[in-house]
Amino acid sequence: MKGVRNLNRKMMWKTASVLLSAAMLFSSAAVYAAEEDETENLTVATTALEEVSTGIEMNTDYPGMAATAGDTISFSLDFISADGAGHDITLTTESLPDGWEGYFKGSSTEISKVHITGNESNDSDLVTYSLTIPDEEEDGEYEVVLLATSDTGDTDTLTLTLNVSAEVRGESSFSSEYPEQEGATGTSFSFDATLINNRTTDQTYSLSTETPSGWTVTITPSDDTSTAVASIDVDAESSQGLTITVTPPETVEKGEYTIPVTATSANETLKMELTINITGTYDISLSTSSGLLSFDAYENKESSVTLVITNNGNVDLTDVTLSSSAPTDWEVTFSESTIDTLEAGASVEVTAYVTPCEDSITGDYETDITVSTSETSDTAAFRVSVKTSSTWGFVAIGIIILLVILLALIFKKFGRR
Repeated sequence: MKGVRNLNRKMMWKTASVLLSAAMLFSSAAVYAAEEDETENLTVATTALEEVSTGIEMNTDYPGMAATAGDTISFSLDFISADGAGHDITLTTESLPDGWEGYFKGSSTEISKVHITGNESNDSDLVTYSLTIPDEEEDGEYEVVLLATSDTGDTDTLTLTLNVSAEVRGESSFSSEYPEQEGATGTSFSFDATLINNRTTDQTYSLSTETPSGWTVTITPSDDTSTAVASIDVDAESSQGLTITVTPPETVEKGEYTIPVTATSANETLKMELTINITGTYDISLSTSSGLLSFDAYENKESSVTLVITNNGNVDLTDVTLSSSAPTDWEVTFSESTIDTLEAGASVEVTAYVTPCEDSITGDYETDITVSTSETSDTAAFRVSVKTSSTWGFVAIGIIILLVILLALIFKKFGRR
């Protein structure tokens, strides 16, 4: 029994020894972990302190952009003086892809240094970084690194990321909903056009046209048609409506005419063609060879007048028809009442025969003669002077003479008595 008790005491001491060793190991591990945490916290605090002590910061609102080969993009740069002091900052491009062009601008002038006052509100938008991507750049992601170095030796870098893609290349457009129009000579044609800038930057487009001699073209913004423009600004990924007014000369010949219109920016040239179909000038006139629109006539007797019909237009006229409007019971006929074709610029003579009615009394009458086609017409108002026939005058004179002779014979015979 005593041997068993001794054995139990030995086991108890061994167990206590093991527990004491484990407790000492755990305590050592805890102390080590606490020291490690303290070291890490000290490192973080030191880093934060170092960051706070940095004199300048350079940043931009949009450091990552999508772009197209050939684009020129501007980044607005802001500066912060973390220590609250003013600094002169030297600006450089630390990294730039081959063939790319980049420079810093201040007030539209290329610069290499900028002064910040330490007042954050006054140091915003001081500098713009202009970046031009080559026209033939391949698709991909590119980085541009900018470096700012203060007069105290503090530095800060800014990485710009450009995702170049050809997907939007050429999507800018210049078009008209109705690019083809038709009208007669003397018509002014108005085209509603839309200029779309699908690029990621604002564009200024110069507007130009090519026209035949004597034609005029004016381009106005759709929202201000009173102001003709030679160039126009279009915001990135937006459109501008334009009204294009084309006026041909009065002497333009019949035919189809093409008017090229071009919108050119620093990055692209957009072309559009307007088509105008001139149907021709339709104009006809009716007169006489002397230009007089009057003649004499006698009751119930046919009188004639020579008419001159002229095609003053630049298109041949077909089915030219003559008609009249005369006093009641008068008769008007023509040597030919229909002309099959009258060529442009040509004239033709036609005789009109006018017969007043039998009971017409002496006086002036109006007779209208009209020449017409399906496209144009002209009317001439003739003054017709109706006179008494000279035959009856001679008869009257003869009667009077006979009466005089008869009276003379009567007086001679009875006067002797």
